Amino acid sequence: MSVNKLALIRYKVIDDCLRNKMRKWTLEDLIDKVSDVLYEREGIENGVSKRTIQGDIQIMRSDKLGYNAPIEVAERKFYFYSEEDFSITKAPISEADVDKLKEVIDLLKQFNAFNYLDDMSEMIARLENNLYKSTRQTINYIQFEENAQLKGLHFITPLYQYIRSQKSIAINYRSFKAQAAATKIYYPYLLKEYRNRWFLICASKKGKELYNLALDRMISVEEAKDEPFFAYEGVDFERYYDEVIGVTKSKTDRAHKVVLHFNKSNSPYVLTKPIHPSQQLLKEDETGILIRIDVVLNFELEREILGFGESVKVISPRLLESRIKKRLQYASDNYLE
Repeated sequence: MSVNKLALIRYKVIDDCLRNKMRKWTLEDLIDKVSDVLYEREGIENGVSKRTIQGDIQIMRSDKLGYNAPIEVAERKFYFYSEEDFSITKAPISEADVDKLKEVIDLLKQFNAFNYLDDMSEMIARLENNLYKSTRQTINYIQFEENAQLKGLHFITPLYQYIRSQKSIAINYRSFKAQAAATKIYYPYLLKEYRNRWFLICASKKGKELYNLALDRMISVEEAKDEPFFAYEGVDFERYYDEVIGVTKSKTDRAHKVVLHFNKSNSPYVLTKPIHPSQQLLKEDETGILIRIDVVLNFELEREILGFGESVKVISPRLLESRIKKRLQYASDNYLE
């Protein structure tokens, strides 16, 4: 069965809606949502008909595309997935789709050979490995850092679209400290990955500070249609994180000259895998190496230093030295009888 681009967009929008358990979805709600997305992405102004969405739901329920979606209706009007974690994005791909993906991967590899896509080598290898696994019973020949329990990755695509189109969004979010989730209006500016977790850098409607919201703490994301978008003045997001390890930074934070001493056994590791792009070698002798990095003093920097344990010593600044010393003392106290 041939499926066109617009149909795939409709199926994905319906799937996103039904996965959002924070809201009840009528047929009219689904029609409105699909129409909005088609207008935003494809410029289609006449929306979709009731018959089209009903047909889409029937196809998603069927085995024609391999979805077999458990779509049911409550109170004769509210559509929902009867299986808690179901998504059509988890359905196995067809042989025709496999062949198309092979062609795409082969094309990407050709471009990569000509240095057009130098930064995409890892992505191409990941695609090829996943495709090979999905079509054959085989072991992994290449292993990437993954977290099977990580949530929220399905928000990456819509958030990217909202950032590009400069749309205000309503995010239902629950922080680690909050007892319950809350929905607020945000202005999205940047998506950033750090240690296999994704964060949205944004500003809140009710404040001027920048926030980094973890995607795995998001429950739902929707466009806030009646809210105008506000750009964040005075920040170049292309370079905002150049002086940062991790994602924790305020608009006023500035880089500090951080000098670290590593013992001889760990020096080769630090030299071959710099802690930060700004790393400079200041001295090397029989005791180890002295390096300098120019970074913001934040929680992620402290975690990076603590990860080296006894092999590293903070030389400067004194504020960072004091923080690390206190945290090591607290850690040591945990082992006292």
